[in-house]
Amino acid sequence: MNKTLIVKIIICLFAFGYSFYSYIEKQNKITSMKIEIPKIAKELQDLRVEIKKTQYEVDKFENPAYLMQLLRQPEYAHLKHPFVQDVLNIPEGIALFDKNKDIYTE
Repeated sequence: MNKTLIVKIIICLFAFGYSFYSYIEKQNKITSMKIEIPKIAKELQDLRVEIKKTQYEVDKFENPAYLMQLLRQPEYAHLKHPFVQDVLNIPEGIALFDKNKDIYTE
């Protein structure tokens, strides 16, 4: 046999081995990601449930009936409703504008 033929066969075998190894490595990474998907989905579901619980608590706290109930407690008795003429309304964006320069101030 010719030495160049043997070298070519060895190079082809190494190239095939490397290609096969990289293919198996990619398949292992894909499989490990497929295994992680249910865990991440469960964490996502748990976070959604926690967000719903927190939103319920916020809605319950911001309920006007609950706020009126808090107003009757002694530690909040000093709080009073402001009169309409005491409330200052500022349109959006006005607070950030400088009247002299027509640009936003920092």
